[in-house]
Amino acid sequence: MLGVFSKRGPVGFIRGCRETILSALTGGDIMDPTLDAVKTGTSTIGITFDGGVVVGADHRATMGHFIANKSVKKLFDISDYVALTTAGLVGHAQSLSRTLSAELKLYELKQGKHMTVKGAATLTANILVGRPHYVQLLIVGVDSSGSSVYSIDSAGGSIPDVYCATGSGSPYMYGVLEDQFKLNMSEKEALRVAAKALLASAQRDAASGNGMDLAVITPESGYRQLSEEEVSRLIQEI
Repeated sequence: MLGVFSKRGPVGFIRGCRETILSALTGGDIMDPTLDAVKTGTSTIGITFDGGVVVGADHRATMGHFIANKSVKKLFDISDYVALTTAGLVGHAQSLSRTLSAELKLYELKQGKHMTVKGAATLTANILVGRPHYVQLLIVGVDSSGSSVYSIDSAGGSIPDVYCATGSGSPYMYGVLEDQFKLNMSEKEALRVAAKALLASAQRDAASGNGMDLAVITPESGYRQLSEEEVSRLIQEI
C-alpha cells in the first residue's frame, strides 16, 4: 500500500481507491466521464457526379448508447463552392467548421478569388496536424479542376477520391456506394445514391439516423442545400 502511495502520490492513491471501490460495486463497469460525457456524430457522405458533387449527413448525436440529440448539424457550407461534413466529437467539429469558414472567407478577401477544394483540404489537414481533433471529415466542392471529395482523418491525413463515406455508419454506406456508384452520374442519380446510402446506415447503425441533410454544389449555382420537402420526395422515390 505504501509503495502504491509513493508512486502515485496522494491524489492518485485516493483516485485508485475510489476506482477499486466503484469497480467492486459495479462489477467492473465504470463509465469514464471524459469519454462518455461527449456527443459524437456519425454518418456522412460525398459523391462526385458529372458537373458537381452531392454531400450529405445524418442528424443523430450519441453519448455511448444514449441518443443525445436528434438534430445535430454535421454539414457545413464553408464557402460558396466548398462544404465540410463532420463525424466525431460535436464540439471539435463545430470549432473546426467555424475556423475553416473564417479562413476561407479571409482568403477570398485577400486574394480576390475562391480557395480551391484541394487548398481547403490541405488547410484542414494542416490544422489537424498541429492540433489533433477527434473527428473524421470530408471536404467536398468544385473548382476549375472539377469536382473533388477529400477524406481527412483526425491526424491530418488527406486522401482524394470520387466518393467517400465517414463515421460509424460508413461500412453500410460503402455497400451501397460500391454497388451503385458509377462515373459521370447525373445530379439526380447521385442524390438517389447518397440518400439510399444514408438510409442504409440509419437502418443498421444505432448511432446514425433521425433524418438527413443533403446538398448539391455546382459551378453554376454554388452550394445549395435541399429543403426538407425535397429530401422527403427523394426518399419516397427510392
